[in-house]
Amino acid sequence: MRTPTLQRLFLTGLLTLLPLWLTLIVVRFVFSLLSDISRPITGPILQRIASVDPQSLGWLADSWVQTLLALLATLLLILFTGAMSHRVFGQQLLRWVEKLIGRVPFANTIYGSARQLLNILQTKPGGTQRVVLIDFPHDQMKSVGFVTRVLREQGTGRELAAVYVPTTPNPTSGYLEIVPIEKLTPTDWSVDQAMGFIISGGAISPDNIPFSAPAEATAAPPTPPTPPADPAAG
Repeated sequence: MRTPTLQRLFLTGLLTLLPLWLTLIVVRFVFSLLSDISRPITGPILQRIASVDPQSLGWLADSWVQTLLALLATLLLILFTGAMSHRVFGQQLLRWVEKLIGRVPFANTIYGSARQLLNILQTKPGGTQRVVLIDFPHDQMKSVGFVTRVLREQGTGRELAAVYVPTTPNPTSGYLEIVPIEKLTPTDWSVDQAMGFIISGGAISPDNIPFSAPAEATAAPPTPPTPPADPAAG
């Protein structure tokens, strides 16, 4: 049995740790994001409680304790909001908050766009699939995109699709492309499957995916040129 070389051991270890590293980055990002939401509220409260009796309650002022409790507070807030959204009072309160945000310049644009994007991703559009592949960044490469709306070209009436192309591994940023409908490559993926594919960098994916658009796949192959007649044969 051959002894693995140092280079092979390094590559094997790197490929083994890379998924764990990517998972740690995503979890750390989500953890920090959620804890930062409640930290401005829980932080001063814990500091005040710890100052009452520093000897027995001083541990509440530790950074990791404040981060953990801020995370728990945010999770409870999310669960409470989800429960309230199923009740009439919660729905009325949400509409009141939306009206309040709608009166704030710039904030209403951000909130409205984010809300509309989430609503679009939760419903299937008519006439085309939600998850598609498009030629991006050039016609020899494909990118996963989400159809957000179907438009028509001015003058010709040709159908165009507004496609949001997320980036990897952070799908909250990306590109907005306008693509002719016939250039879309439809897939049978759900939004969750596409998100798993994007966040994992392609590691989580089906064995087979479509690549050519239907118009390209059904096009007849080009006819090879007819060779010139040999004058000697005459």
